[in-house]
Amino acid sequence: MVRSSHAFFVAGRKLGAGLIFATILAANIGAGSTVGAAGLGYRNGLAGWWWVGSAGIGTLLLAWWLGPRIWRVARAHDLNTVGDYLELRYGASVRLIIALLLWLGTLAILAGQLIAVAWILEVVAGVPKLWGCLIGGVVMTVYFTAGGLFTSAWVNLVELVVLLSGLGLALPWVLIHGGWQRLTSGTPGLAAGALSFWQQGSSGWPYLVLLVPAFLVSPGLIQKVYGARDERAVRLGVGLAGVALLVFAALPPLLGMLAHAYVPNLSNPELALPTILIRGLPPSLGALGLAAVFSAELSSADAILFMLATSLSEDLYRRFLRPEASDRKVLAVARWAALAGGLLGVVLSLALPSVIGSLSIFYSLLGVSLFVPVIAGLHSKKPGVLEALAAIVGGVVLLIATRLWPGGSLWGGQLATTVALAGSALAFVAVYAWKRSTSGPSGSSEV
Repeated sequence: MVRSSHAFFVAGRKLGAGLIFATILAANIGAGSTVGAAGLGYRNGLAGWWWVGSAGIGTLLLAWWLGPRIWRVARAHDLNTVGDYLELRYGASVRLIIALLLWLGTLAILAGQLIAVAWILEVVAGVPKLWGCLIGGVVMTVYFTAGGLFTSAWVNLVELVVLLSGLGLALPWVLIHGGWQRLTSGTPGLAAGALSFWQQGSSGWPYLVLLVPAFLVSPGLIQKVYGARDERAVRLGVGLAGVALLVFAALPPLLGMLAHAYVPNLSNPELALPTILIRGLPPSLGALGLAAVFSAELSSADAILFMLATSLSEDLYRRFLRPEASDRKVLAVARWAALAGGLLGVVLSLALPSVIGSLSIFYSLLGVSLFVPVIAGLHSKKPGVLEALAAIVGGVVLLIATRLWPGGSLWGGQLATTVALAGSALAFVAVYAWKRSTSGPSGSSEV
């Protein structure tokens, strides 16, 4: 068990490219990338690739553009969280607002992981959703609270091996043993237009707007970048994770399409993945595939608990409530925050109906609140706190208003996210231009 907050939050900045690759990839392949993406494949076919593919594109941009820049700032100023960076660049008020927003939004993505666990247990053992969510919440919380980032990185490596081997074996087996024939024989179970790659139904390239910004500025992923020992580890580890996501993106939709060919009348499309693993595989291989999916949900859940724990303990508790708190006390608060986050995630998972729906809430909020302040702050030293606050408030208000407006849920909320991102950028630029016209260049603190 780690005994310092520095080791808990950023693993002492000693993660090499291999562990960075494992922990980033494992965090990104979770409920949405497995159960959710297979459900999209079940409904919409190959266009479901864009859910994980968009995350891969965002991860590549993090590796080669944003990641090295923010890693240098974190090392130079000994930053532990994204909140530390926001305060350094803009001030305490921006840090506080983002911490509160992310605590609310992050619970939605945690709920998504627990819903996926519940669907697996429902198909495998007939476990009701309530008990499935409780089981997932207990398992993920216990192992995360023990070790923080360093322990999670090693556990993620093991989970990743199980995940890739399980699903990597499942797809060719199902295709060879009758699946390919079902896909190509015009089986009524295969949805019309299922072979359309660019867009079909609610799936397709519009996911770029929702997911690329979110995966560029996700606090959980950036904090893993903070843990790298050098820039090479950032570029290589995160970059390889992005490439792996682009390849992996085809797996779940194809398995979802196969599930549709085998069982065309599932009442819940998000049951497609566990269903095909049970019905289309021999018991031993199906068990390995289910273990792979279960491990994927746990690995993403630990990244989410990581965000919750660090946000509350560092960005709220130590910064605003108890600045004099000892390192041991901050670490204890982080662990209690993870426990509280796990409990609240279970409660929310019982209220939200689907994996993709819950994740879309989080990704939308993350993108419109963080994307503009983080990107602009790393590339310009002139804008300050007013610009950042305008971008955050403008983006969130527009997101809520557009989602509530008739038609705002088009493409699963991507239309609302597009409008909110544009509004966030315009608000940032407008306030910056107004400040320069009235009082000259901003006097904000520089990074």
